[in-house]
Amino acid sequence: MLVSEVDEIPRIPVHDVSIVIPVYRGEHTLPALLEEIVPLHQEFSSPAGNPVRVAEVLLVHDHGPDNSARVIRELAAKYDFVRPVWLSRNFGQHAATLAGMASSGGDWIMTIDEDGQYDPAYLGSMVDTALAEQATVVYAKPTNTAPHGPLRNFASKVAKTFIESILGSRGTQVFHSFRLVLGEVGRSVAAYAGAGVYLDVALGWVAGEVATCPVELRGEGDRPSGYNLRTLASHFWRMVLTSGTRLLRVVSVVGALMALIGLVVAVVLVGNKLFGADLLPGWTSTMVAVLLSTGAILFALGIVAEYLGVAVNMAMGKPLYLIVSDPDQGPLGRRRGR
Repeated sequence: MLVSEVDEIPRIPVHDVSIVIPVYRGEHTLPALLEEIVPLHQEFSSPAGNPVRVAEVLLVHDHGPDNSARVIRELAAKYDFVRPVWLSRNFGQHAATLAGMASSGGDWIMTIDEDGQYDPAYLGSMVDTALAEQATVVYAKPTNTAPHGPLRNFASKVAKTFIESILGSRGTQVFHSFRLVLGEVGRSVAAYAGAGVYLDVALGWVAGEVATCPVELRGEGDRPSGYNLRTLASHFWRMVLTSGTRLLRVVSVVGALMALIGLVVAVVLVGNKLFGADLLPGWTSTMVAVLLSTGAILFALGIVAEYLGVAVNMAMGKPLYLIVSDPDQGPLGRRRGR
């Protein structure tokens, strides 16, 4: 007897996601956030039908002023997929996030703040965006105004515009702490990024396609912001310093231009003196000496700046290349309609 065989559609492997949460002041917000993540620990289908699940949640203790350590221990005892990551002291949000990424093991890494402003339910949509656009990094794109006040929102926009247009840092306008990163890319970044490097700048060094996913922000509740004017200014300046060496290149170009202008003006002054222009005694020789020496000094500073730029890139850990696996054999190849 002939038995008709029905070809079965091969099942797409589940996309395991590691959620990294840097914890500084999460005593009162972490339990509620974990309650929202718990249902995502079981495999679910994204809006586009891709199988997704939260494989682990890494709570990185960054030594804040509250009793977050106790809450982290309680959550780790309550949920077997919660893993604490203990830092030796306070290093800041970006360093804590990198520590969590380095400790992760999922196909994807989602980074999310502890304050509950971001809804983890957008995980499925962010995975769909990554697969549809074959993006290794997906940033949340808020559809509403961030609840920080108009002055801080305006300052943030101006700072990002300055860094992208003046310093040439790619994709600064879409930087966001609510992000989804391909696991091997995130762990590689955590391995090579030097001290003080802005996380999203480091991701931009090696990320392929970068996409955004629309999300709606929630209020921060009663939790006070961990950022004041000093920390925000420090945050901005670190982004400036790690966005590249274009400022050093500006010094080099200005030095060369000033040296050229000094030489031209010196020739003009000497010409005026030779052809009998009415100048104060000694003025021409003084100006020639000042202009030529100043130009030479600025030109020399430009050369020093070029060498310094090379040293800065090496110190920040900017890699020459990054080897990854075949995209079609990894998480980016697991999508509907292939």
